[in-house]
Amino acid sequence: MADISSIPPSRARTDGGTHAFPEAGSAEFSELLAKVRLDLPRRLSPKRLIHVLAVEEMAVRLGRLYLSPREEVRLRAAALLHDITKEYSVERHLEVCRKYGIKPTAIETAAPKTLHAITAAALIPDEYPALADPGVIRAVRWHTTGRRGMTVLEKLIYLADYIDESRTFPECVRLRGMFWDADPASMDAEERKEHLTRVLIESFDITLRGLIEDGMPIHPSTSEARNSLILLLKKNENRLPDEKKEGAKEPGRRGSEV
Repeated sequence: MADISSIPPSRARTDGGTHAFPEAGSAEFSELLAKVRLDLPRRLSPKRLIHVLAVEEMAVRLGRLYLSPREEVRLRAAALLHDITKEYSVERHLEVCRKYGIKPTAIETAAPKTLHAITAAALIPDEYPALADPGVIRAVRWHTTGRRGMTVLEKLIYLADYIDESRTFPECVRLRGMFWDADPASMDAEERKEHLTRVLIESFDITLRGLIEDGMPIHPSTSEARNSLILLLKKNENRLPDEKKEGAKEPGRRGSEV
């Protein structure tokens, strides 16, 4: 399935169905995520663990603006798992790829920081089967490069990874302020969607500028993600005011685009 690219089809559901997650807030839900949090220290350095837990909390904050409460388990799962292979060596990433029949592109091998999203997503079905939901796997898979047609869950994990409170880089701080200083909670649904789109475009602009300055290749999925968001924004700008009002009344759907 294209949305879960680089993961052998036999290991990921491709029927678009949902995983049997426990209800958000239930004892089963809390126990499941607690087990993951207890497992993370064996995979991550203390500094990386602080970041991952901060991404989890930021993802939940964002989710309260854009997703229904029942999606909290997917947000938390994707946030906790997004960096499980971040500190692997390049050779270890390539070993995981070989194990699962994944063939990284020339750009991915030339920009090895992209590999951890691929290998983390590949490991989830085997190492965290209780969390191997297609939406979670996709959010982990695309949290570094983004992609065209990102779902709401994917966008929120991507942004949470960029603006969590552990990030102190000036551009991350600025982007965090750009999102929260606008008071998205006071916006209607349509305004909030547009705000997310604009902030995501700015995040991709920051990434692209950095890659160009460093002389690094640009992953095609990053360019496609940015272009798709700009086209979405222009499409919305061309809508009539009455159409925008109607759109704001429509409830969000899990996994749909914003």
